[in-house]
Amino acid sequence: MPSRRSLLLEEMVWPEVESALKNGTRTAIVAVGSIEQHGPHLPLNMDTLDGDELSRRIAEQLGDALAAPTIRPGCSGHHMEFPGTITVPPETLMDVIRAYCRSLDEHGFEHIVLVPTHGGNFGPVKTVAPDVGREIEATVIPLADLDEHMQLLNDGLSEAGIDYDQDVIHAGAAETAVVLAVNEDLVRMENIESGLEGQISTARLLSEGFKTITQNGVLGDPNKATAEAGETIIQNVVDTYVDHIENERRSV
Repeated sequence: MPSRRSLLLEEMVWPEVESALKNGTRTAIVAVGSIEQHGPHLPLNMDTLDGDELSRRIAEQLGDALAAPTIRPGCSGHHMEFPGTITVPPETLMDVIRAYCRSLDEHGFEHIVLVPTHGGNFGPVKTVAPDVGREIEATVIPLADLDEHMQLLNDGLSEAGIDYDQDVIHAGAAETAVVLAVNEDLVRMENIESGLEGQISTARLLSEGFKTITQNGVLGDPNKATAEAGETIIQNVVDTYVDHIENERRSV
């Protein structure tokens, strides 16, 4: 089994990358995360932590891939009322994604997989991917179905025995569970508190900002989270995304 270091592009030296490409590595996994508020209990880099973990595990499960550095910050304007959030315009994020893909393509990667882990990044990823795919030789595979992503998180909770479901997920049970699984020391357990429950207007939270609907930045109840549920969620997403990637690579 490859070591953790051998899968992380940023920790490799260039001869190792060259050797990997010569020996059959053809796919790069690029997560697209954020630096934004996740309530009083989760770190600002929650989506980036998630992206790091997903890209590494996807690369490992594929067996012929490397995990590129997670892109961050992302499009987080709707969180800017909360200190620490850093946001970039969609056009800037798309330019960075384009530059990432061009770089990886130039070095010989044949498939570039884009994995957004923050809701505000799904639209820009979906928009830019076809354009980039026409500009470079590599196949660009965007895994940018936000509804599917949310459902995978809810399914992971259910499979772990937690009867809890949210249409809009942010800093609640699912994301808290993911951070508990990745690095529980980053969760401020003493600060956990529930946020808005029930129906949520995504149009309002995007146009008017999160603070208009939740003063603490939390949607739902993070108290329901467990590390075991987080592990189930992560693996659920990985398994599904690996299937998507393998199907896309076979169709090329």
